[in-house]
Amino acid sequence: MTHRQLPPVEVAPLHGGGCLSGFLLLRRWPEDPVEWARFLVLAVQMAAVPGMLPRGSTVFRVVEEVPEDGPEGAVGLVLAEGQLLGEHPLQPGQFADHTPAGLAVLHPPGSTLSSVPEYDTASGCILLPGVPDLGLDHRAAWAEADLDGTVTRLASKSGVDPQSDADTAALSMLLVA
Repeated sequence: MTHRQLPPVEVAPLHGGGCLSGFLLLRRWPEDPVEWARFLVLAVQMAAVPGMLPRGSTVFRVVEEVPEDGPEGAVGLVLAEGQLLGEHPLQPGQFADHTPAGLAVLHPPGSTLSSVPEYDTASGCILLPGVPDLGLDHRAAWAEADLDGTVTRLASKSGVDPQSDADTAALSMLLVA
């Protein structure tokens, strides 16, 4: 099977309040879990930079709208919503009224149990919720990168059982009431 040639998805990090506040998606949306995994690799590489994320894990929401004054070619945003755990954690069901196209979590170095113990790594997961009753499977991707940006782990999958992984389970709990 030949993958058709599409223009690349462009990603620009957004920085605000002293931390990584999100990402701007340009040109087109990622089409499948593999393209979302490519996005996730870039996000995790940013999370590996010391000081880019607050202590602990940060949840990001995929937003299908862009500001009217956004740059030409902008198609969407992936915005930081808050901490997975900590003083002010996000609450289960917080996104249930308007299910986002996806939720991601980024874990900075020190919050990741590295798959290669010799390396200090950041990691992340993106969950693209489906509607299993309609035959649309949940999809997800996972990535891990060291402080130099070297990818130490990368996986993407369709037909994900959200309860089979700690990250997808946490993200799915945020989506449901």
